[in-house]
Amino acid sequence: MVERKLLVLFGSQTGTAQDTAERIGREAKRRHFQCRVEALDSYDVANLINELLVVFVCATTGQGDPPDNMKMFWRFLFRKNLPPGSLCQLDYAVLGLGDSSYPKFNFVAKKLHKRVLQLGGNPLLPVALGDDQHDLGLPPKYTLHYLAEDSPHPDGGLLQPTAPRAVPSELHPFAAQLVSNQRVTAESHFQDVRLIEFDVTGSGITFSAGDVVMIQPQNCPEDVEQFCQLLRLDPDRRFVLKPTEPGTSLPALLPQPCSIRHLVTHYLDISCVPRRSFFELLSYFSTNELEREKLQEFSSAQGQEELYSYCNRPRRTTLEALWDFPHTTCAIPPEYLLDLIPRIRPRAFSIASSMLAHPDRIQILVAVVRYKTRLSKPRRGLCSTWLASLNPEQGDVRVPLWVKKGGMKFPADPDTPVIMIGPGTGVAPFRAAIQERVAQGRRGNCLFFGCRQKSKDFYCQAEWEELVTKGFLTLFTAFSRDQEEKVYVQHRIQENRRLVWELLSSGSAHVYLAGNAKQMPAAVAEALQSVLQLEGGLSPSEAEEHLTALERSQRFQSETWS
Repeated sequence: MVERKLLVLFGSQTGTAQDTAERIGREAKRRHFQCRVEALDSYDVANLINELLVVFVCATTGQGDPPDNMKMFWRFLFRKNLPPGSLCQLDYAVLGLGDSSYPKFNFVAKKLHKRVLQLGGNPLLPVALGDDQHDLGLPPKYTLHYLAEDSPHPDGGLLQPTAPRAVPSELHPFAAQLVSNQRVTAESHFQDVRLIEFDVTGSGITFSAGDVVMIQPQNCPEDVEQFCQLLRLDPDRRFVLKPTEPGTSLPALLPQPCSIRHLVTHYLDISCVPRRSFFELLSYFSTNELEREKLQEFSSAQGQEELYSYCNRPRRTTLEALWDFPHTTCAIPPEYLLDLIPRIRPRAFSIASSMLAHPDRIQILVAVVRYKTRLSKPRRGLCSTWLASLNPEQGDVRVPLWVKKGGMKFPADPDTPVIMIGPGTGVAPFRAAIQERVAQGRRGNCLFFGCRQKSKDFYCQAEWEELVTKGFLTLFTAFSRDQEEKVYVQHRIQENRRLVWELLSSGSAHVYLAGNAKQMPAAVAEALQSVLQLEGGLSPSEAEEHLTALERSQRFQSETWS
């Protein structure tokens, strides 16, 4: 892996900029950057042309002058003879520390940002301006302006189906209609798994086997209601956002104007496990001494173990953490919500169908995430729980989605056989591949599928059995709990090692593996190595090398998730 290097340069008069620079350095090291923190005048400025990533932290003194320990740097940077592209390989950010009661507020930071840009630098974000006059030192990224209650409502919202301007993407998802939501595990089975189908007619979406669909989930109405009650927000109140600094773009996925309900439902990730920075920002709002002390402890270096056992270990959500700090929560200014809580991230699902078999449709196999921790309420996956709750019989149900190229590529040559190993929902991309290959008349399809019990979680059983009967599929199943000793896909690979070896050696088969990333991938790799040893006569080290060579030539591909 390429070494990630960061240089933090500061210009400080009273020590605040130095303290801030050192704090940025500590945060960078926590994120595995190799980081140096230096005063601007003790840094050899001629080396700046070789730097790739720099954060400048600088104060402004009295009349808009640079601090004493950056004056030489300042003179050098503003020399007329510096060529315009001299900093073209530099990615940079500038944080200014100033005081808005002075007329030349953050003058040095603004001027520095502009000069580095002139010399070809690439700004990672607009200049950030800290203000000593502000309660928190940093103003919010956006200010929130409530509209009069009687102001006219524009028609429609984010999820109205629209005529697509271009191929759907994260910034312009397609509002696909959900047409079926079918449970494919027995009602008595502990795991709820769904086969969900979307209609993407008119979206311009195309995909092939191995591609993934990205889905933008939303919070459930009960959580939204609770959040609004805790923060004393009126969910129907509408607002517009204005960037605090010129040049900051507005959040792409939020309509303007927007209701509080829409913001909390579609944008704020109130079900994620909060980070350390969440507690730090929260501590600044706290008017309650006990709560503030606890929040400060959670955001300190010494309090990390306690924060881990409060938050990460039990997977406590942001909403639940806010419950525990009620005095602080009701004092949060609404404009800080977008700084405090991250946006809901899209989730990726392997597409489980082929356009050749199901034109204008996308099907996915979704395991509904639900597990216990020491907290009394079971933990639930945001996206899978939301998808499982949608009922197409209750009217026109829409889900924002778009498609991305996946990591797995299936062979173009119709005669190349494929060995697919897909326990559990890992079978999803292989269902797409098998449907695609069968539609093209390709036969060499070999599938190893594993689950717990034949009667409870054998997804798509009838479909596989029909393809076996028609001669399109060779199927090996491992039902781990249907007998005394547990049997997994790796055992079936070893039992059928002669066939696997023949496909690999004479048929130049491609091997694909998908599923849960715990012990399964290593166990399957071991089983494949034992096939190479027992049937191909290779030594253990040769078998390992052979498998690595198959990976390098993309004849062995895997996609696993935790």
